[in-house]
Amino acid sequence: MERTLFEPEHELFRESFRKFLDTHVAPNHDQWAEQGIVDRSAWIEAGKQGFLGMAVPEQYGGGGVKDFRYNAIITEECVRGQYSGLGFSLHNDVIAPYLLELANEEQKQRWLPKFCSGELITAIAMTEPGTGSDLQGIKTRAVRDGDEWVLNGAKTFITNGINADIVIVVAQTD
Repeated sequence: MERTLFEPEHELFRESFRKFLDTHVAPNHDQWAEQGIVDRSAWIEAGKQGFLGMAVPEQYGGGGVKDFRYNAIITEECVRGQYSGLGFSLHNDVIAPYLLELANEEQKQRWLPKFCSGELITAIAMTEPGTGSDLQGIKTRAVRDGDEWVLNGAKTFITNGINADIVIVVAQTD
């Protein structure tokens, strides 16, 4: 079936990402699965090749392109190759909008360049034992203590969690 969603530039991007997967992921995937961790070098290489932070403005090291079709290609190609453990989609699709919309300027300057280069890996901690991803049922609490927040609770199934440098934690507050 012919698809009309993608333009020629998207297909060039697909070819580049597929080559990246063939070169940097396929030879290592079984070992990473056995070890339970994707080597950080894959993230650095993905950043070098422009596969991380495509929607992040250029001033922070991103591609400056707000076109979700590029993100869809990354997901499609990871599924096509049956490459588990690569949390690029979570990094690009879920965390990037939080950082772009909610981080202050100092945080953006500190985090986004490394987010795009692959030097900084992100995760989100939502899922809890006994509640799964039902966010209305979460038990984790965040309580203000002076200038800081104190977290109490448990999280499971944190994509990229083993490698993460920044984790967004879903918690109840007052």
